[in-house]
Amino acid sequence: MVLLAAAVCNKAGKAIISRQFVEMTRSRIEGLLASFPKLMGTGKQHTFVETESVRYVYQPLEKLYVLLITTKASNILEDLESLRLFARVVPEYCKQMEESEIIDQAFPLIFAFDECVALGYRESVNLAQIRTFTEMDSHEEKVHQAVRQTQEREAKEHSKKMAKELQSKRDAARTGKRMPGLGSMGSSSPTLDTPVIETNNYEPPKSSYTSTSKPPSTFKGMKLGSKTKDVESFVDQLKSEGQAVVSSAQTNKPVVSRTVIADVNQESIHFQTEEKISVTASRDGGLQNMEVTGSAKIKIEDENSCRLLIQLEKNENSKLQLNPHPNIDRKLFLERNVLGLKNSSSSFPVNQSADVLRWRFQSKDESQIPLFINCWPNETNKGCDVNIEYDLEATHLELNDVTISIPLPSGVGSPVVTECEGQYKHDSRKNMLIWELPVIDSSNKTGSMEFSIAGHPDDFFPIHVDFTSTKLFNNVQVAEVRTVDENNIVKFSTDSQLVVGTYEII
Repeated sequence: MVLLAAAVCNKAGKAIISRQFVEMTRSRIEGLLASFPKLMGTGKQHTFVETESVRYVYQPLEKLYVLLITTKASNILEDLESLRLFARVVPEYCKQMEESEIIDQAFPLIFAFDECVALGYRESVNLAQIRTFTEMDSHEEKVHQAVRQTQEREAKEHSKKMAKELQSKRDAARTGKRMPGLGSMGSSSPTLDTPVIETNNYEPPKSSYTSTSKPPSTFKGMKLGSKTKDVESFVDQLKSEGQAVVSSAQTNKPVVSRTVIADVNQESIHFQTEEKISVTASRDGGLQNMEVTGSAKIKIEDENSCRLLIQLEKNENSKLQLNPHPNIDRKLFLERNVLGLKNSSSSFPVNQSADVLRWRFQSKDESQIPLFINCWPNETNKGCDVNIEYDLEATHLELNDVTISIPLPSGVGSPVVTECEGQYKHDSRKNMLIWELPVIDSSNKTGSMEFSIAGHPDDFFPIHVDFTSTKLFNNVQVAEVRTVDENNIVKFSTDSQLVVGTYEII
């Protein structure tokens, strides 16, 4: 059997997508597809028609056709078997048999077609294998992620131990008690300000203060300034490790500043959901492409609660493509929006993260952009006056640590910023003006910055945006979790994160 091409076309013979498996010109394939409707006779129930050179094998899908073009020498039984496989692949990726849906899923469909046929000959694969091949599940990636998670846990434990040691030293310095291992330093120690490290595993006192007590006048036997040198060397070490160190307003001495993110109170059943957003928008406001991919993982610590049914909240986004894990009962998911294993006697793995759901959203509708960036460079006699503003369109999101990086012309000096909401800094080495906003939410959904600098309007693009959020763009949420046997509701916790892949205005 030699399969020349596989296509999805409408009843007029217009190609929506077409994949050629042998070398063919565009005019040749368009001519073959245009001739197909003319060859179909009325009132016939055949699934193939022939010409002098090729054979058309087809199957209607609502208003469309799945069409295979083969040579006349091919085996018609094998042609029909291949047609059935292609006819199952298309609904697997497209929820609705419409032209717009086929176009949105064009690349996944073409990749799936390539798994069905190679160099014109059908591969011995089924639908489940095609899904596995296109998802490209990697054992090496899982091993790498496991190693990374282990390293992160070790780093947290080391940070926790270090924080406890520093807290003990600070308490001893405040109370004047002798710390073990200080040798001949005496029974009391001076209470100099010690850098305070705030980590995810350490919670500082609610009332921040700086110790102002002075060393006792009777203190003897200690070198002046040795403690200060220790503090300075420690701060230098923190700087080399990437920590931000600022000066205390009361004592003008270094204090480490770091945002503390509260740990999620994890239950024995914990869900971790993550989304990555990629946006490419044009400077005139149009959207070239936006893609949001997400995944949900479950981690169970109680081996007595590992046979579960996970009820998801209803999602109103009709264009969101949800793909459960192959071990998940797909029929149960489609009918009731519930994640449960195909084999009801099986259980989820214990003490390890397991993927249960992935999703993808793609759009070219500019109204879907979560954070709209509008940049207007106005050319003047002295250079350019640039006005840049942001507008949060997805008001359900709360964006943290937002940075908007604007390229600047080289060799023209620093920009003159006349107005700025938030903070900014000029990176002369990279020729970038970085606009920093700690939080953007519904309470401050708009803001602007104005500056002047020598240059031309094209010098200020592309603009790059980065942020994080603890709320998801697509808001895929778990409603409740029940046990399979007793149908009891069990407690669970959720940790969500939205990160940026690429976000640029060109």
